[in-house]
Amino acid sequence: MYLTIKETAEHLSIPESQLKALIQQKRIRTIHDGQQLLINRDQFSTHFEQVEKYKRMIQDYLDEPIPEDLDVKDED
Repeated sequence: MYLTIKETAEHLSIPESQLKALIQQKRIRTIHDGQQLLINRDQFSTHFEQVEKYKRMIQDYLDEPIPEDLDVKDED
């Protein structure tokens, strides 16, 4: 499904100016239909999957219990 710049900005919850900057940097692929730029919405699914994966990894790390404190004796 292809979206306009305005629809894509709403979908990604970012300002249109930031989206246009990403397009100029060639970080987002577009096609031109003769009147406007269109963006394939599916290109963001991998990104969102990776974000969710990293969120789960961080949460798993934070949920891991703190190990018992080792009884370290000073030899001095």
